[in-house]
Amino acid sequence: MTGLPNVLFITLDQFRGDCLSALGHPVVRTPHLDRLAARGVLFANHFSQAAPCGPGRACLYTGTYQMTNRVVFNGTPLDDRFDNVARMAQRAGYRPALFGYTDQAVDPRTVTDPDDPRLGTYEGVLPGFDCVLDLTQQRLAWNTWVADAGFEVHDDPDVMLATEPHRPAELGISALLTDRFAEWLDHQDGPWFAHLSHLRPHPPYAAAGHWAQAYHPDEVDLPTPPAGDRHHLHDLMLGIPDVAAPADEGAMRHLRAQYYGMIGDVDAQIGRTLDLLDARGLRDSTVIVLTADHGDQLGDHGLLGKLGWHEASYRIPAIVADPRRPAGWGTRVDLPTENVDLFPTLCDLLAVETPAQCDGASLAAFLDGPDTPDAAGATARWRHGAVWEFDWRALTILMGGPVDRSLDTMNLAVWRSEAAAFVQFGDGSWFAADLAADPTWRTPLEDPAAVLDAARHMLVWRSRHLDRTLSDTVLMGRPRGRPVGPSPRP
Repeated sequence: MTGLPNVLFITLDQFRGDCLSALGHPVVRTPHLDRLAARGVLFANHFSQAAPCGPGRACLYTGTYQMTNRVVFNGTPLDDRFDNVARMAQRAGYRPALFGYTDQAVDPRTVTDPDDPRLGTYEGVLPGFDCVLDLTQQRLAWNTWVADAGFEVHDDPDVMLATEPHRPAELGISALLTDRFAEWLDHQDGPWFAHLSHLRPHPPYAAAGHWAQAYHPDEVDLPTPPAGDRHHLHDLMLGIPDVAAPADEGAMRHLRAQYYGMIGDVDAQIGRTLDLLDARGLRDSTVIVLTADHGDQLGDHGLLGKLGWHEASYRIPAIVADPRRPAGWGTRVDLPTENVDLFPTLCDLLAVETPAQCDGASLAAFLDGPDTPDAAGATARWRHGAVWEFDWRALTILMGGPVDRSLDTMNLAVWRSEAAAFVQFGDGSWFAADLAADPTWRTPLEDPAAVLDAARHMLVWRSRHLDRTLSDTVLMGRPRGRPVGPSPRP
């Protein structure tokens, strides 16, 4: 392959990183994700940097931690000063196409019309993308498609999702995305960049068509129960009806069976997508990057959804498949990697300069396999743990509470190494888990030296990831350091 490759950037929504059969999940079957991993490199210890969707995707799309981009909730505007994967793709020579959604609220300072509908939604499109299939808000394209097939539709998009078991999987929202991508692909005559942003396995927990019966409730595994001695925020979350997991075992088994069915559905669509590339002779000219925006508690610690600090909400899959680098195909990286690493990785793969804003590090050195000098050098320099953040100030704002400095206490940050996890809360409290003794996060870390070491790692992480957009340039006489110029734009 010469010249620019095609790029397929795939995101799944609320997909737990342990739900891959390639990683040994005892129940879930993901043959097509495993097939993709065999074509590339599987990053087996990969994490999102924030939740829910808007914050998680802001980190992914900009390569910055939440403490840098400050997208703290669905609806928090993404500052327009930030570069992102779509703008980078434009600079590389593509016209990046979006199928689905990006959940990035517009920077209101860039909007001149007070009646602009973008000011009333968190489901904005990331600047730089050409939205080919719009699955934001009412998901009207899906409603029309289902109605044209002779099925009843509903104006409430959540009702449409909840009733997916009553319609064929071929009319599911995941299938529509693949169909529209196939139609678009037929009209491409040069290098292309497509972002397939799948909604599933996002709730409601209801799988499409036959996937609703793919897993019997009796065969699924049960979640990790909450610890007896808990942080006060954990108790608060357990008291929220939509966040607390079902107490009834039958209801919990049904929920998990539907979640696994949704994974089966979206896995099948990944398989269809790979088949499309193969049938059109594009397999050897297409770079594929796949990940998720965050995970799902799925009943672990008594919780549902994506929130808090336990890793079920943040551990996610990541696969990078580059047809130009076959030596690395089928290999696995167990170092702690993060979603902020994927923007710099794409920059490397497309030979575009990585913006100074990026907090992550490129994964390209690992793509030729573990036995190369580049991989050895990257391993020696690599981080010793993963980090993520969670901020819940918007709950106070949306409930009409005071907008003052007390909101700054409503956040937490996590440092997670192989042996321990340290959680620092904005109110000054903290929690440390002994993961070496108990990987379920229910055993406190008792050794004061180990706690201090984990806290030190978090402080070092924060000190090394302050905003560096202009800090590496000095204007004294002749400018030195990074080049000074306008913010990156196409």
